[in-house]
Amino acid sequence: MEALNEFIQLINGFIGGHQWFVLFLLGTGLFFTIYLKFPQIRYFRHAWKVVAGKFDKTGDEGDATHFQALATALSGTVGTGNIGGVALAIHLGGPAALFWMLVTAFLGMTTKFVEVTLSHKYREKTADGTMAGGPMFYMRNKLNWKWVAGLFAIATILSSFGTGNMPQINNIATSINASFGYEQWIVGAVLSVFLAMVILGGIKRIVAVTEKLVPFMAIIYFVGALSVIFYNYDNIVPSFISIFADIFTGSAAVGGFLGANIAYAFNRGVNRGLFSNEAGQGSAPIAHAAARAHEPVSEGMVAILEPFIDTIVICTVTGLVLLSSGVWNQKYTNDFESSDLLIIGEVLSEDSEDDKQRVYSYLVGKTSESGYTGDLTVKDGKITDEVTIIHARSFAEDVLVYDGDQLYSGTLPVSNGLPSNTEVQLTGKSLIHSAALTTEAFKVSFFGDSGQYIVSIGLLLFAFSTAISWSYYGDRAITYLVGGKWILPYRILYVGGFFVASFADTTLIWTISELTIALMTIPNLIGILFLRKDMVKTVKNYWVNFKSEWGTR
Repeated sequence: MEALNEFIQLINGFIGGHQWFVLFLLGTGLFFTIYLKFPQIRYFRHAWKVVAGKFDKTGDEGDATHFQALATALSGTVGTGNIGGVALAIHLGGPAALFWMLVTAFLGMTTKFVEVTLSHKYREKTADGTMAGGPMFYMRNKLNWKWVAGLFAIATILSSFGTGNMPQINNIATSINASFGYEQWIVGAVLSVFLAMVILGGIKRIVAVTEKLVPFMAIIYFVGALSVIFYNYDNIVPSFISIFADIFTGSAAVGGFLGANIAYAFNRGVNRGLFSNEAGQGSAPIAHAAARAHEPVSEGMVAILEPFIDTIVICTVTGLVLLSSGVWNQKYTNDFESSDLLIIGEVLSEDSEDDKQRVYSYLVGKTSESGYTGDLTVKDGKITDEVTIIHARSFAEDVLVYDGDQLYSGTLPVSNGLPSNTEVQLTGKSLIHSAALTTEAFKVSFFGDSGQYIVSIGLLLFAFSTAISWSYYGDRAITYLVGGKWILPYRILYVGGFFVASFADTTLIWTISELTIALMTIPNLIGILFLRKDMVKTVKNYWVNFKSEWGTR
C-alpha cells in the first residue's frame, strides 16, 4: 500500500503537483479575464440580481433555483480548506500568501463564469426527467472528445470519494473526538445515516438541504470569526498592512516564523486558493447544470459569486482571525507529526541569523540539508545528544519523547532525520498549522477556550456539506458513463465509504484524489480554451436577448 501511495505521488508530482499546473490554471483565468473584458467586475452587480430571481421566467427547465444551485456548489467548495487551508497557507507563506489567495479567487471568478456557462449550455435531460451537465457533456456534444469526456467522468467519481467524502469525514471525526471525546466510528455512523437520508432523495432533497445549511453554517462561523477579530481590534489595521506590505518581497521572519520569499508565498497562496474555490476543476458546473434557466449565461453569472464568497470573503475573514489574534507565528505544545519533523545532527540556534537562514533555505528547497542518521540517547524523555529538532518549519523547544503515556528512556534510532521507532511520540513547543492553528485563534476571543467548539462545529458543517455536494457530482458522472440504473449502488457505496473513512487511514485515497483533481482540471481548461469563441458569442447573444426583454441590467 505504501509503495502504491509513493508511486501515485510520483506521478502527481509531474502533473497536478508541478508548477506548470498552477501557472496553467492562473493563466487560463487571466486570459479569459482580459478576453471577456473583466466580467467579474462588469457583471458582479447583475449576478446578485440573477441569484435573487429577478429575471426568472415561468417554464425554465431545471431541478433547482439559482440560489439552490449556488448553495449546492458553495457547499462543495466551502469546506475544510476555508478553516484549515488558510491557516496552512499563512503558516507556509506568511501573510503575503493570503494576498495571492485573493488574486487567485479574482481570476477564478472568470474561470467559473466560463466553465459554468458552457456546461449549462450543453447539458441534457436524463431519462428520469432530471438535468445532467458538466464539462463531460460539452466535451462530447460540442468538441466530440468522447474519450476525454469519459476520463473526466471517471476522475470525477474518484474525486467524489477522495475530495468530498473520505477526507471530509475523517477531519470531522478527528475534530469531534478531540473536542468532545466521542469515538470516531460513532461520529461516522451517525453522520452516515444523515448523509444517506439526504443523498438518497436525489437532487431535489440535496438542494433543499444545502439552501438552508450553507447560510446557517456561514452565520455560525462568521459570528465566531468576527468575535475574534473585534476582540483583537487593535490588530485589525496591522493585519491588513501585513497582507499587502510584503507582496513583492515575501513575508519577513517574525516570532517562530522563519520567513518566506515571494516565490514561496506566491506558490502557497495560489495553491491553497485553487484548492479552496475549485475554479477550473469542473466540479461546480455539475451542480449549476441543475438550475432552472433559459439562458446558460445567467447561470454563469451566478457562478461568478462562488470564488468571491468562498475565498475573497470567507478565507479573508479566516486570515484576519489568524493574523489579528497573533497565533500564526507563536509556538504551542503539540505532538510532532513525522511529515513536519527534521532532526539535524548539530546544535543550531534560533538567535543566530546564519542558523535561521540555513534552516529556512532547506525548508524552501534551496539546499538539501541532511537529516541526522544514527542512535540518540534518551533519558527520562529528554534527548541528551547535541541535535536540533525542527518541527512545523520552526525550531522546536522543550522536546520530550514518550512511549505511550510514559516518558521514554533508552536508545532512539534515527534515519535521515526521522525516528525509526514508530512506537515513540515526540512532543514539544513549535509552530502549528491547519485546523489546529485556527482553533487556537478562536480561543483568543470573547469565547475564550470555548472558541474551539466553534471551529469543531464549523468543520462539521463545512465538511458534511462538501460530502453532500460531491455525492451529486459523482452521481451525474455515473449517469453519464453507465446511465441511471447505477446511481443507487453508487450512493450506497458512497455512504459506506463515508462511514469507513471516519476511523480508517485515508492517505491513499487522498493521494489518488490529488491526481484525479488534475485529471479533471487539465481537460476542462483545455476545453474551455477551445470554446472561447463560442463563449463570446453566447455572452453577446445573452445581452441582445436580455435588453430586448428587460431593457436594463
